[in-house]
Amino acid sequence: MNINPFDLLKNAQKIQEHMSGFQEKLGGISATGSAGAGMVEIDVNGKLEVIAVRIMPQTIDGGDVEMLQDLIMAAFTDGMAKVKEAISSEVGALTGGVNMANFPGFQ
Repeated sequence: MNINPFDLLKNAQKIQEHMSGFQEKLGGISATGSAGAGMVEIDVNGKLEVIAVRIMPQTIDGGDVEMLQDLIMAAFTDGMAKVKEAISSEVGALTGGVNMANFPGFQ
């Protein structure tokens, strides 16, 4: 097998350029997680940062702190799952459909 190191370098540079552009896109990716039929909503961006939290006033009126904590946790989990799915879709487009889930750092 004959491998040209210059071709490898050229491909590595292209991949680095694509990844740099992809990192910029991450801030633009967002998803909203919801729980309790919209009683709690959490917006998460592609950098896996919480960017907004909305809690309906009637959720607080009941005074059930444990329920509110559960709703926040469920909305966060939902938002993270949605944004990870959006990121996977973007990565799939970037890699030409190659599944990166088996590579370290892409779980």
